[in-house]
Amino acid sequence: MPFMKGRAPVRRTLKYLEAGKLYLKDQIKILTVNYNVHGESHHGTRDFVFWHLPQIQYKNPLVQISTFKNLTPSPFIRAFYDTGDHMLIDIDGRNKEEIYEHLIRVLGKNEQVLKSELIAKEKKDNPANFGAGCLRSCICVIPGQVPCSGTCLLPKHMRGKYKYKKVEDD
Repeated sequence: MPFMKGRAPVRRTLKYLEAGKLYLKDQIKILTVNYNVHGESHHGTRDFVFWHLPQIQYKNPLVQISTFKNLTPSPFIRAFYDTGDHMLIDIDGRNKEEIYEHLIRVLGKNEQVLKSELIAKEKKDNPANFGAGCLRSCICVIPGQVPCSGTCLLPKHMRGKYKYKKVEDD
């Protein structure tokens, strides 16, 4: 398989990407990670970018995520909000798991918000649904659909007994 080549190809599998736990708050629009490719204090940040950044990008498609390499003496993450404000997070000397857990605590949605969003996502208020418990009891009430056979009969050319069996008119 061509996608299973390179360093740690498991990072490109759907199962791995869906395993991410960080859902960023809706107010966050841009997330930047600044680090160097050399240096001991940047080691955790490099591992974080390598292992967790693809999951964060997958779980938050509306957030722009950028990495800036070799521009700073100490690693940090900056989150820009839709109001124009920003938050600076110092990640100097931390390992990848500490950084990830800190971001979940500071920038991530809490469990209550995630549960309520899951319930709202599963809710069946889609206007295309019909039947018991929906906005429309039957598909026949939608304009352009065939009316219910209980209220009016279909034209004979649309009924099987006249079309296929050639039954004569009653």
